[in-house]
Amino acid sequence: MSKKILFVILQQYADWESAYITSAITMLGQGQYDIKTVSLSKDYVQSIGGFRVLPDYDLLSVPEDYEALILIGGMTWRNQNTQPIKTLVEDCYKKGKILGGICDASAFLGTAGVLNEVMHTSNDINDLKQWAGTAYNGETKYICHQAVRDKNVITANGTAPLEFAKEILLALDVASEEKISEWYNFHKLGLYTAPMPKM
Repeated sequence: MSKKILFVILQQYADWESAYITSAITMLGQGQYDIKTVSLSKDYVQSIGGFRVLPDYDLLSVPEDYEALILIGGMTWRNQNTQPIKTLVEDCYKKGKILGGICDASAFLGTAGVLNEVMHTSNDINDLKQWAGTAYNGETKYICHQAVRDKNVITANGTAPLEFAKEILLALDVASEEKISEWYNFHKLGLYTAPMPKM
């Protein structure tokens, strides 16, 4: 039976940040995982690029049996109506499941208090501190890297969709490290630059 990966998407979500991850999980994972979407309601969610998605779950119908919770960045994470997502984030973190956030969604993890004990990154440390306020005291664990994975928490800035995807693929053990590195190098470096796999 395949394991569920939950992607939280909000109005004006960054579709390119989810596309690399979901396509790689599907291609490399050979049916191990089932991609599902979560939003504030079951109404259509429209991406920055104009894709319309009908979420599989709202916050009241999220299943208990999932492997990872991935928050995709976008333009509306700072709206007040996102606050109920903190409960889902906190529950995932407490249960030790894989938890990821990219771009503004990584800073949202800071507002939920889950970045205080793990190495992490985001778009900007000062913005993270200001937005998260007293919920965040992990400044000494902030790293200026494209993506950071510590324990089961994965964070990335908004210019790192491939790095974020790679860390998630490794955390999920979707394929061998070699296969994941080949996938990453191919997409990052391009057809004519990426080292080709050995035959």
